Amino acid sequence: MKKLVLGLPKGSLQESTYSIMQRAGFKLTGSQRSYKPCIDDEEIEVILIRAQEMARYVEDGALDAGITGKDWIEENNAVIVEIADLVYAKQGMRPVRWVLAVPENSKIRRPEDLEGKKIATEVVNITKKYLQKKKIKADIEFSWGATEIKPPELADAIVELTETGSSLRANNLRIVDTVLTSTTKLIMNKGSYKDSWKRKKVESLSILLLGAIEADKKVGIKLNVSEKDLQSVIKLLPALRRPTMSPLSEEGWYALETVIEEAYVRKMIPELKKAGAEGIIEYPLNKVIP
Repeated sequence: MKKLVLGLPKGSLQESTYSIMQRAGFKLTGSQRSYKPCIDDEEIEVILIRAQEMARYVEDGALDAGITGKDWIEENNAVIVEIADLVYAKQGMRPVRWVLAVPENSKIRRPEDLEGKKIATEVVNITKKYLQKKKIKADIEFSWGATEIKPPELADAIVELTETGSSLRANNLRIVDTVLTSTTKLIMNKGSYKDSWKRKKVESLSILLLGAIEADKKVGIKLNVSEKDLQSVIKLLPALRRPTMSPLSEEGWYALETVIEEAYVRKMIPELKKAGAEGIIEYPLNKVIP
C-alpha cells in the first residue's frame, strides 16, 4: 500500500494543528511524548517535527509533505512546493509577524539607527536579508530562546516572533518595524509532487484543511419565517450564495438556512427576531468548502 509521510509541527503549533486536522475529518491519537501519532487514514504516516526543521526535511525527501511557517521556509532557504496557505497560528486564525523590537527607552527609532548595533534573533538568515535590503550593517547573534530579556544588556535590539504583541509589551519592548509577515503553509517535496498519487493525496488534504479553517470563522443558522416577513428577514441574511429556503408543512411559512460570519451573529439574531424570524438555531461548522 502506498503511504504519504506527513510532517506535523511539534511545539507551539501542535495543539492548533491537531484541532484543524480533527475538524478536517482526521483523528490523531497517541501520547504527548510520541513523535509518531496514529491517524485514522491508513494511507498517511504522521511524524511530529519542530516547525523550524520541517522545510529542510521536506526538501531532503525524508517527508513527502509537511505543515510549517513561511518564516522557516525562508530561514532554511528550502526549495519545496507550496500547496496551500493555511492562515492559522498558535492563538488564532491570523498571520504572525517577525518584528524588530527595542527597549521602550531606546534611542533606536528607525531601522537605520541599528548601524553597528547588535541584534539577537532565532531567524538569522531572515534578519540578514532584511538588513541587506535596507543596506544596514549590524552584528546578528543567534538566540537560543528567551530573546525578549536580552535587550539592553546583551543586545541592542531583537527580531522576535509576535502574534498579539503582549509578550513584547510585558518585557517593555517597542516595535520598530515588521521584518516578515508569515502564515502557515502546507508544503511538498518536489519529487513527491511529481508522484501523481501523492500529489492528489496532499491536494485532497489541502481542500479539507482549508475548509476546516474557513469554518472556524463561520456558523450555520436556521430559522422559520412567515411569508409576510420573508423579504425583510432575507435582507438581513448574508450568505455564501443565497439562503436555502424550503416551505414548511404549515401554509405560508418557510424555513431558511445559511452560513454567516460568527462575528456578526450576536448582532444579527436580535435583528432577525425583530424582523419576524422564529425558531432560530445557531450551530457550529466543521468545514466550509467554497
